[in-house]
Amino acid sequence: MSTPVRAAIVGTGNRAQLFTEGLAKRDAYQVVALCDPNPVRMAFHNRMLVSAGRPAATTWPATQYDEMLRAERVELVVVTSVDATHNTYIEAALRSGVRVISEKPMTTDAVKAQGILDTVRETGGELSVAYNYRFNPVHRRVRELLAEGAIGSVHSVHFEWLLDVSHGADYFRRWHRDKANSGGLMVHKASHHFDLVNWWLGAEPEVVYGHGQLSFYGPEAGLRHGYARDYERAYGAAEAADDPFALHLADNATLRELYLDAEGEDGYYRDRNVFAPGVSIEDDMALLVGYDTGASMSYHLTAYSPAEGYRVMFNGDRGRLELEVEESTWAMPRRRVESSRGALHGDLAAPTAGRTSITLRPLWAPPIDHTVDHDHAGHGGADARVLAALLDHDPTHRADVADARQAALALVTGLAANRSLVTGQPVRTADVLDLGRD
Repeated sequence: MSTPVRAAIVGTGNRAQLFTEGLAKRDAYQVVALCDPNPVRMAFHNRMLVSAGRPAATTWPATQYDEMLRAERVELVVVTSVDATHNTYIEAALRSGVRVISEKPMTTDAVKAQGILDTVRETGGELSVAYNYRFNPVHRRVRELLAEGAIGSVHSVHFEWLLDVSHGADYFRRWHRDKANSGGLMVHKASHHFDLVNWWLGAEPEVVYGHGQLSFYGPEAGLRHGYARDYERAYGAAEAADDPFALHLADNATLRELYLDAEGEDGYYRDRNVFAPGVSIEDDMALLVGYDTGASMSYHLTAYSPAEGYRVMFNGDRGRLELEVEESTWAMPRRRVESSRGALHGDLAAPTAGRTSITLRPLWAPPIDHTVDHDHAGHGGADARVLAALLDHDPTHRADVADARQAALALVTGLAANRSLVTGQPVRTADVLDLGRD
């Protein structure tokens, strides 16, 4: 029997649970080390390992990451830390000959992205980025139809993504609210969507024009529309007790252990008031993107919608393909977080989830229903499939794992959009990153 791959997880927050659990279920891997600035969160993940019948990992502060790689003879690093820190861990691991799996986005700005790309080229190392939406059965069916030529050559895409006032608000409660940490929603959230379009079309973005604003969250908007309450964070604040925008960490055991009980170590508040000062990201963004195939995309992300889901429409010379997913038909106020992972979205399907449809509209013919069965939980079944592709080298899906260049192609649309938001001008992706060619 082969010796298990020695794995380390860097960043032990909520999303890291997917990888801790996934690695613990696989005898081919052993989590030998956890690395995080916060020992309380590392202890939580060690309890996960022990409860799965695996030995506890050693724990390392982030300042001793390089020493950890050497001392623990690490062969695989999983990076799930704050987005702006990904590059530090990715580059050091690659230079040490260690395989890397990173949560998306790969990083948050052009300088860091270029550094990662250059390091991959210099070392020849292996970096995979967990763009799990590629593995959702609904998204895979759309790709099949486009590849089969169901609508001929694709000339334009219209993509609308709605985050409701539960999920959308969550980006304004936590570290994502600061663009220095997350790159904003054009990088952190929308890179999922930009990756899908690249993958669906087999195309690369060339030029981006964007417009965005902070129109609903933050202190000024909160005063204007009247939803603002006067508190810094929800825990212990009387004003937050019946606030539909508040997150109550004490109501969920996982959120309590990962965040509330860990505050004494690093002072991080997971339950900030979405209308409190300190928000530097946008909540309403529109883009126009031109691709090397000649296709264009109009894209809009709204983070304060009454419902959650997305619509994607493809126009081709033989017809039109339409995808619609209703992840919630309305947002329930003051809803408890029931997931054992403490996830506010993705892990469990919302009780108000609605329909999913894939409709092909050929020229001169009636529409054809191509809807496939899927579950809204686990990101539409994508989480389990992306783990299989990343960790088991499942040949069914392995080819669809995003490598460093594909991850950069997903990222560059958002980076160019952020630049366009500042300049008010179209931005060529080649002026943002040197992507090279496959």
